[in-house]
Amino acid sequence: MSRKKGLSVDEKRSRMMDFFYEKKDFFQLKEMERMCQKEKGITSMSVKDILTSLVDDGMVDTDKIGTSVYFWAFPSKASQNRKRKISDLTGRLDELEGKQRSLEGQVVKAKVGKEETSEREEALSRLTDVRGKRQAVMTELEQYKECDPEVLKQVKVDTVVAKDAANRWTDNIFSTKSWIKRKFSFEDSMIDKQFGLPDDFDYVE
Repeated sequence: MSRKKGLSVDEKRSRMMDFFYEKKDFFQLKEMERMCQKEKGITSMSVKDILTSLVDDGMVDTDKIGTSVYFWAFPSKASQNRKRKISDLTGRLDELEGKQRSLEGQVVKAKVGKEETSEREEALSRLTDVRGKRQAVMTELEQYKECDPEVLKQVKVDTVVAKDAANRWTDNIFSTKSWIKRKFSFEDSMIDKQFGLPDDFDYVE
């Protein structure tokens, strides 16, 4: 008979946060060790480490009252933190998309009818960097999409807005490619190669 697989750290963190949100109360470490093992399947020996990691991440609050140390976390604070995080990420995404548009414009101006230049290479390098950061922000934003039912609806709306913005600029790129083809009779493959566009460049689904 195979041994039962233990909970991962992320699963323990998630279950402990569920415990706090369900109880909506204050607890000492000993209470947490006993109740989390009984109700959430988190071994008492790992409760302290998981609790410490959640406190370090600002997800659980703690305070010492007299000689006792208490821990708590309420859904309202979690919702506010996630909304603030989503707002920050959306702002960073808008900023990166603005930089991407600017750099794409620089690339087009630097390339059409001109020889290879160091300025173009620098612009392409910066564009690649911005695209990487944008993707990282999108990935992080996506992680918050399923974190809390209270903000799920807003995250979906923000995601649609971000996707529409990305697709608008995809339209602009395709329009630019069409203009270059008409003006200079370049093939699609040549344009993609010169501007560093991947073979699967397309709209965001």
